[in-house]
Amino acid sequence: MLLWVLGVLLLLFSSLDVWYFVRAAVTLVRAWFQKPVWDVLGEQSVSGRVLLHDIDLGHMNNARYLRECDFARFHHYMRNGIFKALRTLKATMVVGASTIRYRRSLAFGEAFDLRTRIVAWDDKSFFVEQRFVSQGDGFISAVMLCRQNVLRSNPESILQLLCKRKVECPDYPEDLQHWISFISASSQALRAQSGLEDKTGAQEDKDK
Repeated sequence: MLLWVLGVLLLLFSSLDVWYFVRAAVTLVRAWFQKPVWDVLGEQSVSGRVLLHDIDLGHMNNARYLRECDFARFHHYMRNGIFKALRTLKATMVVGASTIRYRRSLAFGEAFDLRTRIVAWDDKSFFVEQRFVSQGDGFISAVMLCRQNVLRSNPESILQLLCKRKVECPDYPEDLQHWISFISASSQALRAQSGLEDKTGAQEDKDK
């Protein structure tokens, strides 16, 4: 029996990132029992510390920042009700794009706050900003922008369900506008490289 259990565990840990799913479950359960955040657009903060499994060469591994952002968004959406609204609308969300800028390394043992907020939205996506702030001196060590695409619904429907009214989108910050333009330009370039140019335009050129 013991060998069977060990074999199952070995199979799970060798084929799945088990600790990711365990921590995600713990994050959601903790957020469930915390006081709801009624301000859907309000900033939320979770605390963390750089541990041994987070580091390479004495500081936090680049990929760990993105992993921490995942859990912070899970916490954020659970407390402000977005996950609940998604279930009601039978919708879901996926990351459509993300960009992170590293400004200063988080060293082993360093405590930090990870602050998450919804900056703006369009007809398909939420735009989320996440900041890693050192608890030592308040320095913003890294900042990430995330485009959270909504599938089978839209941000306006989610916010209207939660707030019981139409919510006006804030003005887009300048850096977010540049980032969205970059995503659009990148998509167009990749379509062109893949031979997916506008067929209408191609036909017009042929007719000439």
